[in-house]
Amino acid sequence: MGNLTKVRSVTVSKREEEYLETMYILHKNKGVIRIKDIARTMRVKPPSVVDALKRLAEKGFVEYEKYDRILLTEEGKGLAETIYSKHLLLTQFFIDILGIPPEVAEQDACQFEHYVHEITVRRMREFARFIQEQCPYVLKQFLKEKQGDEPSE
Repeated sequence: MGNLTKVRSVTVSKREEEYLETMYILHKNKGVIRIKDIARTMRVKPPSVVDALKRLAEKGFVEYEKYDRILLTEEGKGLAETIYSKHLLLTQFFIDILGIPPEVAEQDACQFEHYVHEITVRRMREFARFIQEQCPYVLKQFLKEKQGDEPSE
């Protein structure tokens, strides 16, 4: 499906998913979602945030009125939670199973989360659990061998 997600009969772009996830994290951490915080977090200008909010409001994912509060709808929150949980799983998988440095794992998870299918995420979670429970020695050996073999950037 490329960089578009279908929810109901509404298409959500990768960028719109990034906005939803950012708003979800801001609300979770600060209790409030503000345009300036979204802009700073995503490194965009406030007018870009306003445009995105209008599109997301039209699609039913946020409630937004100019100069008023920004709220995720139940559907928007649900989609944002799904995206964020993928992000967390991917980050941990890259770190714990593949031995990727945390800062690289975080960057990669940000990209992967918008393209990876839910089936793949579920299978990665199952694989991680299996390898950690059934083969902890093999996993430790693999990670030990991988330490320090990352090329410097």
